[in-house]
Amino acid sequence: MNKFLKISIFLVILVLAAVGYWRYYFVFSEGVKAGTLNYFEKKGYVFKTWEGRIVQEGFQSPTAGALQSNEFRFSAKNDDIAMQLERASGRFVELRYKEYLNPLPWRGASSFIVIEVIEVGNRNDDNKSELPVNKD
Repeated sequence: MNKFLKISIFLVILVLAAVGYWRYYFVFSEGVKAGTLNYFEKKGYVFKTWEGRIVQEGFQSPTAGALQSNEFRFSAKNDDIAMQLERASGRFVELRYKEYLNPLPWRGASSFIVIEVIEVGNRNDDNKSELPVNKD
């Protein structure tokens, strides 16, 4: 009975670890989003994380003749990315991100984590970079 209990506890811990990894650390998708950086701020009660939103324009609206904008809410991976995005408010940005199934408090409030700033520019200048971008 003692051996059975030890094996059962080990299996339960193993299953819980696998489920925890899948829900919080498994990368569900990766991609690039582009749009105008609407806001970018550091917020949180215990874990202060960088949160932002870009607005992607030009999607069709259910109402004929109108345009509807699409928002992309995200969290920044580290302070280097945050420094680049802080200086880019109101500009066109292109961001590489990873999507996780669930957020973690110390990683950010969003399931989308920006891992790289690809391009920063004005909306009307064919996205020519004006700010230095870290290409790690």
